[in-house]
Amino acid sequence: MPNSSGEPYIILASKSPRRKYLLEQAGLDFSVIPSSFDESTVELSSPETYVRDLAQAKAAQVAAEYPASWVIGADTIVSIDGTILGKPASETQAYEMLQRLSGRIHQVFTGYCICCQTRSKLFTDSIKTDVRFKKLSDDEIKWYIHTREPFDKAGAYAIQGLGSFLVKSINGSYTNVVGLPVCEVVEILIKEKVFGLVFNENSNRLNGHR
Repeated sequence: MPNSSGEPYIILASKSPRRKYLLEQAGLDFSVIPSSFDESTVELSSPETYVRDLAQAKAAQVAAEYPASWVIGADTIVSIDGTILGKPASETQAYEMLQRLSGRIHQVFTGYCICCQTRSKLFTDSIKTDVRFKKLSDDEIKWYIHTREPFDKAGAYAIQGLGSFLVKSINGSYTNVVGLPVCEVVEILIKEKVFGLVFNENSNRLNGHR
């Protein structure tokens, strides 16, 4: 849906199919324009600050090209004992990550940023969810690695996929673990009148206002 300047009204600045799915499930109408921001240029800090800085940098890069659009950026990490676990680059790394998470509670942090340059609007925050893993056997870890699912996931697992069997319980937002705290994001969009709740016989989607 374009705005009056011809730009997309809402942009998801991420190539993550999981974030796209979450926003679609929430009923949003948006365009996907992934950020190409170099994440290695952001210094490691506390998990909360790190994901928030990354989300803001990703959103800002896309917003610079589409200043009239509402841009959503996000980044998700897994942390345990103060150590950030990224995406495993090898089977050995995936095994080590899963073994470390086995039988323990870890944290998933997602930073998000919602901005619109022409309106001078910027909202950013990070959300934390505690995730408890079951005690994993060696065979379970090896089987899961064999599925190849861990290799593009922070912490080497996907709670919404085959990796759901790893998770004993969570405390906090489920969608945050998947990759985007939908409740908080949609709440801001509604508050800023980016979206209004309009229901009729033909649609139950969230409808945009300008």
